[in-house]
Amino acid sequence: MPKLSLKPQRWAFIEILLIIGVALIPLFMTFPYRVNIFLSWEGAYRISEGQMPYKDFGMPLGYGFWIVPALFFKIFGPQLITLVKAQVFLNILAGLSFASILKTLEVRPGIRLLSVLVFVISYSFSNFWPWYNHTVIVYELAGLSFLLRGLFMEQKLSRWLFMTVAAFFLFLSFFTKQDGGGMALLIALALVMYNSIVTRRWLDIPVFILLYTAIAVLMIRPLGSGFSYWFNHGQAPHNSRFDPYDIFTEVMTFSVWIKAYFLLVVFSVAAGVSNFRIWLTDRKQVLFTLLTLGILTEAAIFQITSYTPPDNNIFFHAFAFAFIASMLCHKLDMNADSGRFVSLGSLLVLLWWSGTYWKYFDRITERLFPHHTTDQVAVVGGENVVSRHNYMIVKPDTTFTDEPVGKWIFSPLPVFKKIYMPASTVNGINRVMQLPVVQSKKEGLQVLNMTELTPLAAAMPYRLETGPDYPLWYHLGVGMFNRQLNEFEKKVKAHHYDLVMYEYAPSLNNFYPFALRDVLKENYQLVDTFLAPRRPTNAVIEIYINK
Repeated sequence: MPKLSLKPQRWAFIEILLIIGVALIPLFMTFPYRVNIFLSWEGAYRISEGQMPYKDFGMPLGYGFWIVPALFFKIFGPQLITLVKAQVFLNILAGLSFASILKTLEVRPGIRLLSVLVFVISYSFSNFWPWYNHTVIVYELAGLSFLLRGLFMEQKLSRWLFMTVAAFFLFLSFFTKQDGGGMALLIALALVMYNSIVTRRWLDIPVFILLYTAIAVLMIRPLGSGFSYWFNHGQAPHNSRFDPYDIFTEVMTFSVWIKAYFLLVVFSVAAGVSNFRIWLTDRKQVLFTLLTLGILTEAAIFQITSYTPPDNNIFFHAFAFAFIASMLCHKLDMNADSGRFVSLGSLLVLLWWSGTYWKYFDRITERLFPHHTTDQVAVVGGENVVSRHNYMIVKPDTTFTDEPVGKWIFSPLPVFKKIYMPASTVNGINRVMQLPVVQSKKEGLQVLNMTELTPLAAAMPYRLETGPDYPLWYHLGVGMFNRQLNEFEKKVKAHHYDLVMYEYAPSLNNFYPFALRDVLKENYQLVDTFLAPRRPTNAVIEIYINK
């Protein structure tokens, strides 16, 4: 096979070009309103306005997730599309961190390039919007990349400097989401402990733990006493999401990819190692193995503790692919840096992960290969037609009028630029903006916005409520608890608010507290109702004003 005559700098350039190129694609697109993106927006908006977490608002997570979006709000303004720009940066950081990890572990350039392609296609490409279940992994990858670089440095101060940066990102991961961040710390500790045993640099272990602890203290101490109530470490009224029964059930019943990769990793090591005593002293190979097994274990647990959306844990594919491909090519003595290998490998990877991008080409193929579908139970005057499109009869839910995404429209409000929503939602927002209470009270408007339309705080505008006991979001049992619900009920009964926007989502377990809706009906006047910007549109937004 002809070998690619590329210098290391050229390989790195191609990787960076691939990472940045894929990450920039969302900047040229428009988007439907994203479910749950209201939470990303409000946390970033509050912090960008100078509010302090746990003093001005409370949440069961750390504030790591909102740091980058808040910074982008300060630079580009609080439009929803700014969140996409923030995610572009996070995707670039994730891709560069992953590539750095593989480079430190001396993965062959051809395999490294293919692994980066797997990473950006399988994991980054589908993440257009920032979400904490993704950001926690981004910070973890950044921390692990600095940690691995540091472990191979001979000079003590340089090594500890890299470990300091690694400890910062790893704590930021924990301060974004406790489950992923906690497992990231365990993986890091395993890597540091193994490296210390082999190199006999015993001081690295307490130094790393001390650095991590010091950074934690520096970031937590200024937050005040409210932190201990809001931050979920399994204490009442919070609920711990770590359930051993659920984890064992999920792993043993499903998790086919994770178990298959685990088997292949073990087989690859067994087949590729002739002397395990010598292999145990090969730091890069053992660290690569520990890291891959750690990532697979994390993915198995992460799918339980962070169950929505269901593909949160697919970051493991790229690590498993890189390890198995490296071991296989080494064992078979394949030229992984040849042009033929990289070209064929790229085509196969694109075929493997075609589901992530094919939907964007589906409209073209539908025109090239027209097909006929029917949802009829019986064809009048002919035979009953049964196909994959209608073999099941689905009775429509008449509770809500669904609006297909293809019929969604754009809002004229700048904060919703490039974001389309159901026509019912857009028209409803326009009516709310024209309400006399909104038009007459430009200053001092008291609003309770229990909907997914949080950007209206900047569009009206109105001042967000603050306080150490005020929740960032209103999911009862997750983002707020009975104590906060009681306070909202008191305020509604006292007619504290000029305007209340409440989202009724009957299929979701108190996504917005059902009990408050009853209190609203007794004390406020319902003046409007329209669809919430969800897919499918299975929730409505109700507008209440003072009687």
